[in-house]
Amino acid sequence: MHDPVPRLPSLLEAVLSVGTDLELRATLQHIVDAAAELTEARYAALDMTDPGRDGLRGIRTAQRPEPPEPPTPPESPEPPEPPKPPESPGPPEPSELVVPIHVDGEVFGDLRLAGKRDGPFTDEDEQLVRVLATQAGIAIGNARLYETARQRERWIEGAAAVTTALLSGEGAADALMTVAERARRLAEASAGVILQPTGDGGMEIVTASTLDDPGDIVGTVIEPGSPVLEQLLGGEPVFIEDSATDPRMTTHVRHRFGPSMMLPLQAGGRLLGTLALPRRRGGRPYTAVERLLATQFASQAALALVHAEDQHSRERLAVYEDRDRIARDLHDLVVQRLFATGMMLESTQRRSAGTGDTDKEVHAMLGRAVDELQSTIQEVRTAIFALQQPPADAPTTFRGKVLREAAGAAAVLGFQPSARFTGAVENRLAEPVAGRLLTALRRALAAASRRAGVSRVEITVDVTAPLPDGRPGVRLTVFDDGGAGTTVTWQSPL
Repeated sequence: MHDPVPRLPSLLEAVLSVGTDLELRATLQHIVDAAAELTEARYAALDMTDPGRDGLRGIRTAQRPEPPEPPTPPESPEPPEPPKPPESPGPPEPSELVVPIHVDGEVFGDLRLAGKRDGPFTDEDEQLVRVLATQAGIAIGNARLYETARQRERWIEGAAAVTTALLSGEGAADALMTVAERARRLAEASAGVILQPTGDGGMEIVTASTLDDPGDIVGTVIEPGSPVLEQLLGGEPVFIEDSATDPRMTTHVRHRFGPSMMLPLQAGGRLLGTLALPRRRGGRPYTAVERLLATQFASQAALALVHAEDQHSRERLAVYEDRDRIARDLHDLVVQRLFATGMMLESTQRRSAGTGDTDKEVHAMLGRAVDELQSTIQEVRTAIFALQQPPADAPTTFRGKVLREAAGAAAVLGFQPSARFTGAVENRLAEPVAGRLLTALRRALAAASRRAGVSRVEITVDVTAPLPDGRPGVRLTVFDDGGAGTTVTWQSPL
């Protein structure tokens, strides 16, 4: 055995090199390169016992040297000379050197060396590599701690960013996309997918953030009876090694993905949905640390979603209460005063009836004033009703639906059509008559928007107007002042 002292500087340099980088993959590459340089091996590799734990595969310096091929016999008809008797061989020399690396008392992997340039590996080589392996175990442990700390920091920052975005007032769809997009980036996944429970006991993909076009991912349904649904609906995380081959996966998009995590979005005992983070087919598996951090992220995101929903509800309630107060003020002050003024004008009109021509003109003017007041009262009442509708919700009453159609036409017309209701429209007008009336209203408003010179549109719904045959009915009138003026009338029995 050679004296190892002349190679001590090389060993010290190798030991120092393996600890110069805190990133795990770079540390492993330093170990392999240092071992190859220290022993003058043409091939070096680090085969890990559990590659999935750190999400890494084997680290190598070069291709393994192939054994030399036997010589080809000469193409000669003469028989070859008989072989010489073999010389007495010595003890077999090792052609490969394998040294285990231990990290925290466990075997991390084997450092494998082959193809020494000037002969077989010696005991001195093995001693040097074992010293290097000891230092490598310490460096790998430090790199693991550093990598875990970095990952934890990224996921915590991501959860904080999601919380901030959700509490800034995003809508429900935008909030789900924010969670899916941020989680996909943190997990280095191919897609970030949100699933929500369906009415029949399944789960449907409602949001998808992907590197490429999501295609037909959104709308994909996990049908009831799927083996994975029991865990998802029960709020348990599901970890998949390969989505394409796992028998629990039943959707038509499973063949696109490999390793996957399906994490419950659950807060306060309420299951909001599931966050799925699939990687591409053949992608590296998720490590135990990534699974833990992603699960914690999903819990934080679910809590943020619930808080954002509560905040949105409080804001809507505040707006609704304010609008209700305005509506009450309008009704108690404006409408009552207008009504009183109208009563006084009607009384004056009756007193002035049957007198001279001048008084007749006054009588006619009073009549017009009374009509204008009645129209104003109707419009104010309509405005009051609109204020009482819950904001951002589809109206559930007939009046609300008519006002919604008018608001939709305003975007095209450039002004808000007025709407008047005569009679108890909510009590007397029911389906399917209400549906047919709304269809006729849409057509009339569309026709008005196509006419030139329209600056005023009036919508009137009257459930007190009888039909020509005397039956009770409803009459819709849509007037616009385009050209000479156009009036569209639709009526139907109640």
